[in-house]
Amino acid sequence: MSAAEIVLTASVVLLVYVYAGYPLFCLAAAAVLRRDVDAADWTPPVSIIIAARNEVRDLPETLRNKLELDYPRDLIEIIVVSDASDDGTDAVVKEFAAEHPERIRLLRQDERGGKTLALNRAAAAARGELLVFSDANSLYHRQALRSLASTMADPEVGYVTGSMAYRAADGSLTGRGCSAYMRYENMLRRLETRIGSVVGVDGGIDAVRADLYSPMLADQLPDFVLPLKIVESGRRVVYAPSAVIYEDALSEARDEFRMRVRVSLRALHGMRDMASLFNPFRHGLFSLQLFSHKLLRYLAPAFLAIAFAVNVHLAAGDGFWASLLTAQVLFYVLAGVGYLRRGSDLPVWLGLPYYFCLVNSAAGIALMRFLRGDKMVTWTPRT
Repeated sequence: MSAAEIVLTASVVLLVYVYAGYPLFCLAAAAVLRRDVDAADWTPPVSIIIAARNEVRDLPETLRNKLELDYPRDLIEIIVVSDASDDGTDAVVKEFAAEHPERIRLLRQDERGGKTLALNRAAAAARGELLVFSDANSLYHRQALRSLASTMADPEVGYVTGSMAYRAADGSLTGRGCSAYMRYENMLRRLETRIGSVVGVDGGIDAVRADLYSPMLADQLPDFVLPLKIVESGRRVVYAPSAVIYEDALSEARDEFRMRVRVSLRALHGMRDMASLFNPFRHGLFSLQLFSHKLLRYLAPAFLAIAFAVNVHLAAGDGFWASLLTAQVLFYVLAGVGYLRRGSDLPVWLGLPYYFCLVNSAAGIALMRFLRGDKMVTWTPRT
């Protein structure tokens, strides 16, 4: 094989491993290891923490949702941290707190500090034995809190994440692709839980033992770095599929793209900060999981670009390479059709290529910004 053929083959093999080989590996490992979670009926005091920046539109419904959860009323406190909101968010929280003074508290960051500092502030003030993290637009299933707590009854578990269900009322393309993507991720989380710990969690419905919470730097992604710290401490991070939340999928691709760039960039910095977890002699199988599920996933845009560029070079001299290039072009054409028809009720075979390209384009931008040294601390609410 020529050098170009070796490079192309290696890029394709890595891409296949990232999206298919690693899940198959997890499937095989889960069948052998079969690590169960010893769940039980347990209802400790919990603090639900919501970081909010100009969330006056979504926050009232979210607070009503949390107040109606099937959990002992006297064991729940809700802490909303307003990150210098200037749209009336604080007034909404104060109104609810006046009606439920024992259950709802408002904390305020007068200067914008971002979600991570907001969570640090709330965790220091929380009274609960479990800290539960919710987004300002996350609506929990009535049993979600019980599911999180019962999973935490296992003393080996230090962190638990739930299941996201995206709703796209208009049948938007991004919503459909996003929903399929989450089903794929949730499948991986089931398998990784059977192995030991999951690598990726959902920041809209997570819980951690209060005594294991470790304050984080402002630029660190909390729903990535905190679970890694829990694994580093020797506890498990597991997935509770019955702890379900509902969020509206973003109907505008640009909103989804911006969110993906932010998450990817902060995750890359998180992996750098927690680089010790890549040591297999200290962290065993989890090191391979982190390398496969996260690092290689965030490097996938580079593999895609290399595969296409080298394939163009090789396609003129060989029928096999020409066929491979045709397949790549067809995939990107489908993604392009999805882009042109975005916002309509498209089938999954168009939605998935488009969402795949959207996610990897965002990851590619984030990778370049990471190499440039850029950081992101504050956030803009979803629209």
